[in-house]
Amino acid sequence: MQLTVFRNDIIDGLQKSSGIIPAKTGAAFLRTIWLEAVAGSLRILSTDSSLEFTGQYAAKVVKEGLCGVQGKSFFELVRKLPPGEISLTLDEASGNLLIKQGSRRYKLPVSDRNWFQPFSAFPDEAGVTWSGDFLQEIIERVAYCISDEDTMEAMACMYFRPVPEEARIEVCGLNGHQFSLVGFLNDDISAMLPPEGILIQKKYVAELKRWLTAEEIELAMGQKRLFFRTVKRDESAPEAAPKIETFSLPLSFYQYPDYNAFVSKLATDGVSSLTIDRLECIEALERVAIFNTDNNRCAYFLFDGPGELSLKSQGQEAGEATETLECAFTGSLDKVAFPTKDLTDILGHFESPKVTMTLTGAEGPCGIVGEADKQCLVIIMPMKIVEETYYSEEDIA
Repeated sequence: MQLTVFRNDIIDGLQKSSGIIPAKTGAAFLRTIWLEAVAGSLRILSTDSSLEFTGQYAAKVVKEGLCGVQGKSFFELVRKLPPGEISLTLDEASGNLLIKQGSRRYKLPVSDRNWFQPFSAFPDEAGVTWSGDFLQEIIERVAYCISDEDTMEAMACMYFRPVPEEARIEVCGLNGHQFSLVGFLNDDISAMLPPEGILIQKKYVAELKRWLTAEEIELAMGQKRLFFRTVKRDESAPEAAPKIETFSLPLSFYQYPDYNAFVSKLATDGVSSLTIDRLECIEALERVAIFNTDNNRCAYFLFDGPGELSLKSQGQEAGEATETLECAFTGSLDKVAFPTKDLTDILGHFESPKVTMTLTGAEGPCGIVGEADKQCLVIIMPMKIVEETYYSEEDIA
């Protein structure tokens, strides 16, 4: 293998490639980045045995070939080199990759060629073009509600479910206390998804978000994997090989909970409705949170009338806080309690100036929507209210 390539052409791909391999732990073959010289291109490949990354970049190839190097070391070296052309030559006699740039010379030992396993190929016939920044936005709105516990199986996954009769897709995250749902219209993606939908584990969702950019992506499905690809051509050198990056991840196969069972409760008779200024509520919750304790992490919502909401927090050692906010309220509910931090985080994921909370009861699901957050619904479960009486030393005496 022998080739030359420009450092700036490959540095982003090397960063993405090294990002999915283990740093020090795990088998040595998983810490390897593979370099493959093919006609007019350098391919960079890496895997952690579940995720796979493949990048293809324009290069001047003198001799085709394949070799593997310690991924973190190679990335760190290239990252610290100045912009310019880099020469890569496999010295099969010594078993080293020779790296040259100007007067600089480096050697890296190469991995056993038998460690290399073919990577999953992008299914070209089934690709769908989509917006990378839109997918990033969906992940941002849903991922924080996904369970962090792998043992929770389906609830530790992001769920894509097609609604064929509307050509709509619902994307969900659920952890038992919170639920987030985002809907959008896309005929091609709706047709591509199986009727039962697909599940992506949260740990892979985080890696996907890091890989995504605002560029358009091609999305495709295999039997067990989901593929994402970007293709970018150099307009100043149209004859050069395009920059192609492919990221794929395994799908999970669990039964996702029927979330319609609790979503439907928001439309039942007797629910209460609260509309508040979102930012004003966040600021009040952040102040009220100062008075939360390990035993009492709630913010109490007290409904004093149709236009007034009292927020309250108390703790035996922390003291007590009460704030009054303007609101629009209808219904018969007197009091409800929410985990302060969770509700603050949820409101922070909305963009609407005002949000409306549909309250099904002091211990029933609460749905949150906003006019500027179309087809976005978040549900939070209230905390059980336990009346507590605090006594001072004077009272005891």
